[in-house]
Amino acid sequence: MKNLSKLLLAGFISCAVIAMPSLAIVKETGTETLAPLPIYTATTQNIVDALSSRHYVPAALNDELSSRIFDAYIGDLDPSRSYLLQSDIDEFEQYRYKMDNALKRGNLSPAFDIFNRYHERVITQFEKVIAILDEGLERFDFTIPEDLLIDREKTPWAQTEKQLDDLWRKRIKDAVLNLKLTDKEPDKIKELLHKRFSNRLKRSRQTNNEDVYQLYMNSFTKTYDPHTQYFSPRTSENFNINMSLSLEGIGAVLQLEDEYTKVVSLVTAGPADKAGVLKPNDKIVGVGQGKTGEMVDVIGWRLDEVVQLIRGRTDTVVRLDIIPASDADADPKIISIVRNKVELEEQSAQSEVIELEQFGAPHKIGIVSIPTFYIDFQALQKGDRNYKSTTRDVKKLIRELVNQDDVDGIVIDLRNNGGGSLQEAKLLTGLFIDRGPTVQIRSKSNRVDILDDRDISIIYDGPLAVLVNRLSASASEIFAGAIQDYERGIIIGSQTFGKGTVQSLLPLNRGQLKLTQAKFYRISGESTQEKGIIPDIKYPSSYDPESIGESTLDGPLPWDKITATNYRRKNSINHLVPELKSLHDERVSDNAEFNYLEEAFAYRKTRNEDDTVSLNEEQRKQEKSDREEFWLALENKKRVALGQEPIASLDELDEEEPTIASNDASAASPAIDPTTGDSETAEPGHISEIAGSSSALPVSKADDAREKAQAEPEEEDTTPDPYLVESGHILLDLISLEERTAAGLKASRDT
Repeated sequence: MKNLSKLLLAGFISCAVIAMPSLAIVKETGTETLAPLPIYTATTQNIVDALSSRHYVPAALNDELSSRIFDAYIGDLDPSRSYLLQSDIDEFEQYRYKMDNALKRGNLSPAFDIFNRYHERVITQFEKVIAILDEGLERFDFTIPEDLLIDREKTPWAQTEKQLDDLWRKRIKDAVLNLKLTDKEPDKIKELLHKRFSNRLKRSRQTNNEDVYQLYMNSFTKTYDPHTQYFSPRTSENFNINMSLSLEGIGAVLQLEDEYTKVVSLVTAGPADKAGVLKPNDKIVGVGQGKTGEMVDVIGWRLDEVVQLIRGRTDTVVRLDIIPASDADADPKIISIVRNKVELEEQSAQSEVIELEQFGAPHKIGIVSIPTFYIDFQALQKGDRNYKSTTRDVKKLIRELVNQDDVDGIVIDLRNNGGGSLQEAKLLTGLFIDRGPTVQIRSKSNRVDILDDRDISIIYDGPLAVLVNRLSASASEIFAGAIQDYERGIIIGSQTFGKGTVQSLLPLNRGQLKLTQAKFYRISGESTQEKGIIPDIKYPSSYDPESIGESTLDGPLPWDKITATNYRRKNSINHLVPELKSLHDERVSDNAEFNYLEEAFAYRKTRNEDDTVSLNEEQRKQEKSDREEFWLALENKKRVALGQEPIASLDELDEEEPTIASNDASAASPAIDPTTGDSETAEPGHISEIAGSSSALPVSKADDAREKAQAEPEEEDTTPDPYLVESGHILLDLISLEERTAAGLKASRDT
């Protein structure tokens, strides 16, 4: 079990953050018919066999499941019902009860037939949009009462192309109005939208067979549960990078800009940074292997293909043909960089110290932020004593906080930590307890294995708090749950995600299958599935649990409980929670930052409940004015409470640091991407040679939910973070109450 656990993944909320790759170097395909590769047959049969025999809740691949696969695939292709017609759906119905038998045979024709029709519709629609833009924007009348429906998931399919054309007319109109309300000139608006849609069209034309195969396989696997996924070879590579926080390459964050691959930033102390020959904003137009390898022109390529060429083994040379940002008119020049191992330190655990005044004296609170539960499996298996892992990094950080900074207490910040290695969650728990069980694992056969911490040493036995939010999931929930069950520390924040399943990576003849094979349970016997961890002290949250969380995904496994383990509580703090909560409530009742966040999140939740947006200019102007009025009043309310000067306009905030107010009020309408109907964050952003890739495929519902959540972060970039500050105060309250309790016990003994 010890060795097996190293391979288990408590998982991430969604591994779909790794975008879908391509099989080979891609050229534009237009509406060229895509077909499955012969190798997919065996891979598909491997996946079918694994799901039927090894999944935690195996389901018979029959007509009932075939129907669900069919619906899932159509939904993943066109979630906003923006491309396909009812006649297309009617034609596809011939496959509804044939998917099962086709999958058993490794026959992918139904999936590719459906996709090719969808792909044709996408290309045609984008071409229509560009044609409309070419005709000019004068056709749009912003004086008439007209609305655009945002959430179209349950909208009937369009009966005619005319209906779809009208939908897209409204989307373009909305996009034009958005830009118009930001005072952009008509020519600039036309230029921006033409560029946006041309780029989308190009990326759509670059879709290839591997994209289609991965999308279909994941439509299939998610009918078993939301976290079972197929990883292509390239996706597997990216997953391993995310788990290990290291790769072999040059250490550059890249982004597509028109036809070019642009350098966004360099990893500090990475090969490119050390070489000094590549700079941010440089454009890469060619890539060559070794000192003499052919220079391949990469203008117009998919970003993931460029990334694949740049990555390579340590101590090998990659040559880049670049256009320097310092002189865009200069001729391209060729540079050489020796690849090496790149450590992604910005994604590692980090620490800081915040100073607080309480009880008439200064105090120092150590903050350890853990973005993910990572471990470099490959380095560990090779016997590398310096392999990277969450626990090793946190151990070092805590020793520094205790021995060098002399902190009074420590807050472990797990906000937005979607999970990772289950083994690391166990080991991290062991840093704070002497010994004992940390988590229970139940297999499909109902066998329960208990993962124990058998190391009696404790790295830190002082006051401890764990800060979580709705995006804290899986391994984060294992750690927080164990700390809560042992009463080792106080749990603070909002209800967590509720992912209580365990996945293993199974090798296939091509790629890997991340397969749900177990559920984990707290040592108290309770599952975290769907319910998550309920904090001892709750903070306001911007995340609606009815829209984000395990319970909102398609087909989650149910909550249940098993027998508790034998464990001994390390502390006794639960009886102090009511008083801690009372002190917290009293403190934040007139806390300007907390009140601001709570009112802001409540307002945004109300706004998000509206599933339509007006296309009337005067109405939109009034809505914008109302938003600005609300945010200005809320901002000034906070400022007055903090003893600051009020501001006359939200524009003044732009000269300081961005806030919820400035970000929200500046939006002319909800962030609707006129090309897909999904969140504007679907537009590829910073993709890197480090990890990740771009895709021409549609955004799935799970991706869309995650992206919307990330587009509206729960904690804004304020200084200091009010949630961390209040967590420090709660921890100091705990210290005070424990000291008072200890003094009372001593006095009682003395008498």
